[in-house]
Amino acid sequence: MQTMSNYFEAIDKIKFEGTDSTNPFSFKYYQEDKIVAGKSMEDHFRFAIAYWHSFFFFFSDPFGTGTRDFPWEKSHDPLENAKFRMEAAFEFITKLGVPFYCFHDRDLAPEGDSVAESEKNLKELVKLAGEYQKDTGVKLLWGTANLFTHPRYMNGAATNPDFDVVCHAAAQVKAALEATVELGGENYVFWGGREGYMHLFNTRMKREIDHLGMFLRMARDYGREIGFEGTFLIEPKPMEPTKHQYDFDASTVIAFLHEQDLLDDFKLNIEANHVTLANHSFAHDLMVSAEAGLLGSIDANRGDNQNGWDTDYFPTDLYDAIEAMIILLEHGGISPGGLNFDAKLRRNSTDLDDLFHAHIGGMDTFARGLLIADKILQDPTFKELRDGRYISFDDGEGKKFENGKLSLAQLRDFAVKNGEPALRSGKQELLENVINNHIQ
Repeated sequence: MQTMSNYFEAIDKIKFEGTDSTNPFSFKYYQEDKIVAGKSMEDHFRFAIAYWHSFFFFFSDPFGTGTRDFPWEKSHDPLENAKFRMEAAFEFITKLGVPFYCFHDRDLAPEGDSVAESEKNLKELVKLAGEYQKDTGVKLLWGTANLFTHPRYMNGAATNPDFDVVCHAAAQVKAALEATVELGGENYVFWGGREGYMHLFNTRMKREIDHLGMFLRMARDYGREIGFEGTFLIEPKPMEPTKHQYDFDASTVIAFLHEQDLLDDFKLNIEANHVTLANHSFAHDLMVSAEAGLLGSIDANRGDNQNGWDTDYFPTDLYDAIEAMIILLEHGGISPGGLNFDAKLRRNSTDLDDLFHAHIGGMDTFARGLLIADKILQDPTFKELRDGRYISFDDGEGKKFENGKLSLAQLRDFAVKNGEPALRSGKQELLENVINNHIQ
């Protein structure tokens, strides 16, 4: 039994109090046991806390050092600080009432002076995390390895042109997979933070992409060998810190999975801010992944349209949440993935309670989005407006076309016979009004 810390002793467990409540430490919309579309809110979202941004990010940015002093960073020994950090994390997660958390190996435990020492540090903290999980009931949604921070990864990890670096990346992934299995993690994520290029003409792009495929197949095989039965996830991002990353967006990753014969074991972890950096909407990559049967999990955050970098703000855009929940409801949900708050406070939000306000706001936004999305999908006008555009394919020659029973020459003959098509409105403005009318 682990003794629970009291870093957040002034804050009680966050509860649902409804929209009439003026208590800032309460949920206005998120009610974990409320049934919507046949499932509880808890099961719809499977919310998770990102260990790194919440407990290990000191609010630095490219223009300044950190602005925050964490009370759990109180030792000169990095390993001891990691233990204090874990105390704070499980206290926070428990008080917020979130069922899952996610971690990188290096924010769970500090890197040592050798591969063996790093592995030893991670094993010690994994054992401690297992005890906290047992005591609190909190579970691991997914683990991953930080293959981008250390200087050795300046030219990538699995795609690095130096074989020695690839070997170090493999050692980290091996240990992180073992940690994920020991803690019962339901997924394992690969984010290619520097898997890309800075200049095209000092890069052998096909060779690097093939190396990445080989690396992922090796990781998959080792994971299965040690008993990992969950889903491997790839998280797309178009650029930053590299000029171009090989996991640019959902379509690019899906093509890569086809090419590298990884479709049976891998799905996608879609992060909202990464999608917008690729000049798509959050809903776009969710839909691309879902319609391919490859939507595995979500990193819930948002960018800033006036700031073209990975700001990772907490998700408070109601339209984004509504669109996301429409897609999830229509495609069967997201289990065994979840919604991980891969989001960080603003640099000038320096109070401990700001962390609660941020997560409460994000959870309430998605809960409200779920309630509205459910109403929209029950409105027959919504489906009529969308499906009505394709009515000419529902029977007759259009149906034959969809079933592959017509030739190009036959299509030409139909064009001659039928003459110029009448213009049919997309009714976009009406559709937008239908959606807006359900927002209350």
